[in-house]
Amino acid sequence: MLEPSIVKDNEIEHLIKDIYESYGYDFSLYSRASFTRRINRICMIDRFTSYAELRYQVLNEPDYFKHFIEEITVNVTEMFRDPLFFKSLREDILPQLGTFPLIRIWVAGCSTGEEAYSIAILLKEAGLYHKCLIYGTDINPSVLETARAGVFPMHQMKTYSENYMLSGGKKDFSDYYTANYDGAKFDKSLQEKLILSTHNLVSDSSFNSFQLVICRNVLIYFDRELQERVFGLFDASLENLGYLALGSKETLRFSNLSKFYHQIDSQKIWRKVDHN
Repeated sequence: MLEPSIVKDNEIEHLIKDIYESYGYDFSLYSRASFTRRINRICMIDRFTSYAELRYQVLNEPDYFKHFIEEITVNVTEMFRDPLFFKSLREDILPQLGTFPLIRIWVAGCSTGEEAYSIAILLKEAGLYHKCLIYGTDINPSVLETARAGVFPMHQMKTYSENYMLSGGKKDFSDYYTANYDGAKFDKSLQEKLILSTHNLVSDSSFNSFQLVICRNVLIYFDRELQERVFGLFDASLENLGYLALGSKETLRFSNLSKFYHQIDSQKIWRKVDHN
């Protein structure tokens, strides 16, 4: 088992270059501390005895590379995570979005989809689901398969139900899923307006115009230069007077685009002011 410091800085740089040249995934602007931490975690879990062993597997075994990408890009998520954020969406943002004839929402870095399903539930309860489209994207195709299945661990339902109630939910949360052994399968109707696809925030461009972009706890893994690039992508994707929602440790405050956004509450939601 490797010590945390076994993968040296120059080896990290070589690995990033090799991955980009072999697969087109660009991790060059990811936070080095975070990326290095995750590399060392992978080495310990998979019991590599040397950096060379890890590199060989990544570059020569496609199945292993798929696993590697899952570990590097995984974001911890849960339904109605940070309930006050969803309460703010429920009470302050959705009534505003309800004035649009069609509501397009982008959940960027959606991972296994819990946040996208949470948004679908909010829209249903607000009577807006019939005129919305929710786009859930992630760099990692494997997590999107979980999102498409709509099956989540049964043991998480107690936490999800508590989060839901704290977000202002009034229904019985179990109405939204069917218990099946150790899994909870969420209602098919929650997928009717959900479009899931791979998208790389680092290299891919804007693909639609949105009233709400949600990207929480993804940018903390990027360095300042890459954060600025992604903010530019979100800005290009947001309609004027649209909303951008970030994670609790993320902010637009130091971005070059901050002057075009107004923070509307303490829940890390910004509104784009009218500009071209």
